[in-house]
Amino acid sequence: MTSTPNRRTVVLGAFGVATAVGLFERAEPAIAAEDPELARRFKDLSENGNSTCSAKFTDSIATMPAMARIKGSCCSPMELKRYGEQVRGLAKYRAIPMIPGDPYDIAAATAQQMMPYYDLKLTGDEQKAYDYAMANSEEKGPCCCPCWRWKVYGGLAKYLIHEHRFTGEQIVDVWDLSDGCGGGM
Repeated sequence: MTSTPNRRTVVLGAFGVATAVGLFERAEPAIAAEDPELARRFKDLSENGNSTCSAKFTDSIATMPAMARIKGSCCSPMELKRYGEQVRGLAKYRAIPMIPGDPYDIAAATAQQMMPYYDLKLTGDEQKAYDYAMANSEEKGPCCCPCWRWKVYGGLAKYLIHEHRFTGEQIVDVWDLSDGCGGGM
């Protein structure tokens, strides 16, 4: 037997949904008030991105001017709260210029430098660190799909492991903070 909800149930349910939505929507104005520059960058990147997951876009990176920017998310809309977490989290890696400080605004020159590292053959222990990152990162790799980010951040990981002796755990941290697919985690 199914029951029809009464008016009180419908009204209270609608009120509950509206309250919950309001709670989630309050986070963005709070972040914007805390860091207006971050909110401005978020608005620009989320509305003016050029990033796509296509093979054509991946191939185009090699011919982009070094000063060109790869901007925005490629799969889902960006979320301000997550964007703030990522930018703040990546700040701990500022000493390594090859790690982009903003996963949604990457210099073409950096992408061009990291892509060739993707084909680097790692030593046994280095490969174990890379394999650990593949198995333990949120996306189970440098990105959610084998696009330009996969090659750039896969190359970045090999560079960091080979040149800076990063562990698999550190690569997981970089990859998870650098997730540029959009959405939250």
